[in-house]
Amino acid sequence: MRVMRAEQFGLKREVEYGTPEQNETVKQIVEAVRLQGDPALLAYTEKLDRIKLEAHELRVSDAEIQAAYEQVDEAFLAAIREAAANIRSFHEKQLRQSWVDVQPDGTMLGQLLRPLKRVGVYVPGGKAAYPSSVLMNVIPAQVAGVPEIVMVTPPATGGKAGIDPYILVAAAEAGVKELYRAGGAQAVAALAYGTETIPPVDKICGPGNIYVALAKRAVFGVVDIDSIAGPSEIVVLADDTADAAYVAADMLSQAEHDEMASAILVTTSKKLGDAVALEIERQLETLPKAEIARQSITSNGAILLAETMDEAIAAVNRMAPEHLEVMLEDAMSWLGRIENAGAIFVGPYSSEPVGDYFAGPNHILPTNGTARFSSPVNVDDFLKKSSLIQYSKAALLANGDKIMTLARHEGLEAHARAIEIRLEREKA
Repeated sequence: MRVMRAEQFGLKREVEYGTPEQNETVKQIVEAVRLQGDPALLAYTEKLDRIKLEAHELRVSDAEIQAAYEQVDEAFLAAIREAAANIRSFHEKQLRQSWVDVQPDGTMLGQLLRPLKRVGVYVPGGKAAYPSSVLMNVIPAQVAGVPEIVMVTPPATGGKAGIDPYILVAAAEAGVKELYRAGGAQAVAALAYGTETIPPVDKICGPGNIYVALAKRAVFGVVDIDSIAGPSEIVVLADDTADAAYVAADMLSQAEHDEMASAILVTTSKKLGDAVALEIERQLETLPKAEIARQSITSNGAILLAETMDEAIAAVNRMAPEHLEVMLEDAMSWLGRIENAGAIFVGPYSSEPVGDYFAGPNHILPTNGTARFSSPVNVDDFLKKSSLIQYSKAALLANGDKIMTLARHEGLEAHARAIEIRLEREKA
């Protein structure tokens, strides 16, 4: 693991943009699905997922979902239900209402909030299946009032037998009624443009591999997307009061995601840094995904030493990490200095997996420094806003000349005359 001075380090990875070959592949897939619909979707499913399907097999049946309940254990079912309740409770607090403001002259201004009509949720497969991602995508959309939520997931997340039963149960518990066995760039294209079997959506949400990310980028504008998700990141900001074993365990909790994940300690304590490096090696010895985690730590991990806490916090704000753990003495007193982070975990008992699974805040977070300007998935992501303007006669008479002045300054005479004709009639 690299040990560096904090001021020398910058975290910026280009993986989200893909290689020219990956971009070209995605372009071809998206265009084929746009033009051909189901035949292209099925052909790429057979080619890339090695699963041959007929069009009528794309949609997951109610019988399959019921069968999935027979395959999951009661402990999982109880945990997913309680997690869903926590997530729903948290996101309900985000819900805003439409509003109007009536002026003394009779003018009414306001903002109308309306849910999107149809949202597509992508749930990844491949190296792992993530039932928790189902909840984090679906529940905010439900709270916003989205009437149609459709889910797609690769057709063999559960191996040759089909979709992982835990994903199906999580979807059912979240209230999803429309599920399709489709993954990769071809599923994203199907959601964006629609096929004979899958009607198009207004927005696509959910993480996936590089091909999914590039496909979302390609269809943005035809539909809205949540973000271009990159590899997982964690930064731990700690002083010598932190427990090295806790810090190492939390860093590895992200490193095991994949080889491109990033785990970084920022500290003013060389003693802690040395102890964490030793702890990581010790814990790797018994970690099931040790090979993945070790590659992540070797390639993208670091221990950054800062002279002062001011320097340490400046480094954190430059990185704008997806997950930030603050393990400092009197941690809350430093919280106001943190400007950029997707989710902030304060204190020794707020381990990152608490947020991943159970506490309630959304775990779909901005990556690759985008926490500088973006936010976790939230209820607002599934609402659109319309401005409401009802101008009164008194207000138009009072302000019409000013409106015409601004219009004519921009050379838009028809704009000015649209006001002028009203003023002439009303003053006549």
